[in-house]
Amino acid sequence: MARLIRSRDTGNQPIVGSNDDTLSLISFRLLRLAEGESFTLDADLSEHCLVPMSGVVDIATAGQSFAAVGGRNGVFDGVADSVYAPAGHGVTVIAQSAAEIAVAGARVEGTRDLAAFRIAPDEVEEVDVGSDETHSHRRIRHILGQRQNGRVDRLLVSELYAEPGCWSGYPPHKHDTDDGPEETDHEELYHYRFDPPSGFGTQSCYNDGETPVVHLTRDGDTFCLDRGYHPTSTSPGHRGYIFTILAGRSQRGLIQRFEPRHEHLMQAIPGIQDMRKAFNT
Repeated sequence: MARLIRSRDTGNQPIVGSNDDTLSLISFRLLRLAEGESFTLDADLSEHCLVPMSGVVDIATAGQSFAAVGGRNGVFDGVADSVYAPAGHGVTVIAQSAAEIAVAGARVEGTRDLAAFRIAPDEVEEVDVGSDETHSHRRIRHILGQRQNGRVDRLLVSELYAEPGCWSGYPPHKHDTDDGPEETDHEELYHYRFDPPSGFGTQSCYNDGETPVVHLTRDGDTFCLDRGYHPTSTSPGHRGYIFTILAGRSQRGLIQRFEPRHEHLMQAIPGIQDMRKAFNT
């Protein structure tokens, strides 16, 4: 069952672990390190993507070292600089300045011969979706997208930026069933930030024929989704941000099924088809 986790300090421990009640594949933690502080993730059967939200860090994994990763003042300050760490390898992070690092994980079925690599800002694919007129304007930056096919097992990671008062995940869609070319089964995690942080939003979740459950989301909250339609809104006067993790149960590429009664919006909202291609091409 989908659930909302309120913002809290976990002391660098997982917000969502590998044995979560809702998510069977995805894990997520936030590392908050002082300058000179280090943290090591033990090797396990999860691949990871480490995304500095602020600050600069050195990252070592799978026999490779990546220096001076990051550099943003916060998630609303530029494009991410990130590192992919394959399953079966530990990861050491050393902070060169005070830093906050999002760590996205996905459990895999067995380690493959994959290499660690850096995703520089100019390698992040950006898709503009929606419009101010339809109150659906958002920008999606794919950190681990289809550009990395063959280099990653099942993990997809992106950052979504919603304009004030706009909706994302809209028209409502789901991805909880393997149905040939029509839909794939992917679980998902959202982590929210707002600018300014006094902002808030809503996160709805519902299945066909069910009454929607609607959560009020605030800065630092996290949402775990295993099934159902899940549109999101952002309060007027605030920009919204969602750190998004997806993991496919049977394939990496994502195919979304849009709620049939909102089919007429597929042509009314710009960029929907470009968004679909970026997740699945």
